[in-house]
Amino acid sequence: MSRFRIHTIETAPEGSKQSLQALQKNFGFIPNAAATMAGSPALINVFIGTFGSFHGAGFNEVEKQTLLLTNAVALRCAWTAAFHSTLALKTGVAPADVAAIRDQRLPADPKLAALSALARALIEHKGHGADAAIERFGAAGYASTQVLDVVAGIAVSTMAALTATMAQTPVEDLFKAQSWNPA
Repeated sequence: MSRFRIHTIETAPEGSKQSLQALQKNFGFIPNAAATMAGSPALINVFIGTFGSFHGAGFNEVEKQTLLLTNAVALRCAWTAAFHSTLALKTGVAPADVAAIRDQRLPADPKLAALSALARALIEHKGHGADAAIERFGAAGYASTQVLDVVAGIAVSTMAALTATMAQTPVEDLFKAQSWNPA
């Protein structure tokens, strides 16, 4: 059971309603983690703004979901891992790569492996000692400025993962097939 209310557009504070309406329009539903974040207009609005900016960055959909799933696992969040596993598979991330990330291993694709390794290094070491991961990322064909886009992706993931974990946000039926246990 969630410790915090999972809001609908009708129950959300006035300052959160526009963000929830945008999610409803984009996804066709409001994900439980966002519905939980809606209890704080400041949080949901920063999340939606950062989410939009990140999704406008220079990664394709497979790369975005590889990054977001890596973040979910590194942040040890069951809700975001189930959500992004589902979206990763839907956007074309190879099932073996999804399984590898969920098992805290790198994807087989070298470019995705470099992206995943960088995200994990930045999260696990809080940005310290990431030089080798950054070099591998560049050698895989990414621009140096995309390192900062990875940081934006980590920011989005951190807001969702911390909220979902501390609030014990339940995984929707739509994502239960991809449930994941951080233990």
